[in-house]
Amino acid sequence: MKLQPLLIACALSIATSPLVNAFDFNKALKVGQQALQGVTLTDSDVKALANQACEQSDAEEKIAGPKDKYSKRLDGIAKKLGSEINGQPVNYKVYMTPDVNAWAMANGCIRVYSGLMDMMNDDEIIGVLGHEMGHVALGHTKKAMQTAYGVATAKAAVGEYGGTVGSALSGSSLGKFTEELINAQFSQSQELDADNFSYDLLTQKKLKREGLITAFQKLAQLGGGEHSMLDSHPASADRAKNIETRIATNK
Repeated sequence: MKLQPLLIACALSIATSPLVNAFDFNKALKVGQQALQGVTLTDSDVKALANQACEQSDAEEKIAGPKDKYSKRLDGIAKKLGSEINGQPVNYKVYMTPDVNAWAMANGCIRVYSGLMDMMNDDEIIGVLGHEMGHVALGHTKKAMQTAYGVATAKAAVGEYGGTVGSALSGSSLGKFTEELINAQFSQSQELDADNFSYDLLTQKKLKREGLITAFQKLAQLGGGEHSMLDSHPASADRAKNIETRIATNK
């Protein structure tokens, strides 16, 4: 499909929405261009958006200080995994919240919640971090960002036509975009690939792989939740069995 017809189609679909009070073709075409950009974001675009989203999230959370016991513990764990993902420097911080979660973005921003650290030992946390790093290294977070950006653009467009002026990633739109990224739901194959990435990384660095098994078993006991780690596909118990099989067969 040629670029211009696609942009016009996007513009017309928005312009014909019942929420539109008046048709402004130039504005609609601009929205179409922004929506398409969500699919064609360059690596530098992705990094810039990740920087925005990570800063937004950090501003809304209580972060453990450098001398806090959580930060010191995470620093010790992180040193075993290395300081980069595919050449991208990694930045670790702990959010002081009882939620059980951890996530990573394409700019190397990795955040671990104190609730997860309270329920897991160091080997389990290493396994979880390796998994989150896998989502970045394998391009899953980039795809999630492309989707989130397209959604943010479309919602901002509807708000703009409804009388609210603003860009796709400013104010509340940036907050919703960040929330979409943090709670992104990956496909079954993506989750398994990230699990296997963690397993391979731990094997390469001669770290214990069994922590991956017990981490998934603990998550399975918690059941589902609003955060991606507690609503995983496939089920955490099946993911634990996958690692058990790999260890047993040494593959």
